[in-house]
Amino acid sequence: MKTKWWQLRLGMLLVAASAILYYIHYLIFHDAHHIFIYMLGDIAFVPIEVLLVTLILHRLLETRERQALLHKMNMVVGAFFSEVGRPLIERIAEFDRDTSDLQVAVSFKVDWTKRDFEAAHVRLSKYDYSVDAAAGDLVELNAFLREQRRFVLGLLQNPNLLEHESFTELLWAVSHLGEELDARRDLTDLEATDLEHLAGDIKRAYHALLGEWLRYLRHLSEAYPYLYSLAVRTNPFDETARAEV
Repeated sequence: MKTKWWQLRLGMLLVAASAILYYIHYLIFHDAHHIFIYMLGDIAFVPIEVLLVTLILHRLLETRERQALLHKMNMVVGAFFSEVGRPLIERIAEFDRDTSDLQVAVSFKVDWTKRDFEAAHVRLSKYDYSVDAAAGDLVELNAFLREQRRFVLGLLQNPNLLEHESFTELLWAVSHLGEELDARRDLTDLEATDLEHLAGDIKRAYHALLGEWLRYLRHLSEAYPYLYSLAVRTNPFDETARAEV
């Protein structure tokens, strides 16, 4: 309420200052005709000025601000895949009974274009995640997620991720999987129904993880080719990949 009153007082002050200046002009030149000609011209330009400020300049500033926000978000996503994402992909892939189709979908190359990434996204969306909770090491996966829990929860508190819904969903899926695993007393002796439940949690995290990984790699290929080159040379689904050039 105080802010509105301050704005009202400022508006009244500016209008009064304008009236005083026009009055001084009239006292000096005694030419009301001249004053009203320029006043009408200034008023006629107001709609154009509003158009320029609100629609064009505001849109440019909004676009620039959004680009800065996307840059910050991609930095956060990069930190996640560096610390958690890529190692987690390797661990969760152990629970996938057949990754032959997946290897084709994510066989990234240095010379990939936007069309290649779009095709990979289509193949990945059709991929059948054959997850079996008994096929991998649940104890090791739980230990890794417990070690990274503080880091993941810290990312969820980052305000820059408010507009990145898919990545936030990924963080929640990973966090939930860690909580599910940590809640069990003995991960080496689970009933078939419980293994099936965990398989669903692993599949959810697996699906979200690979989708965000694909989007992140596309960003690297466009903005940071040298980082993308390293990602290609350390692709966990490429058995021939080597970091050494």
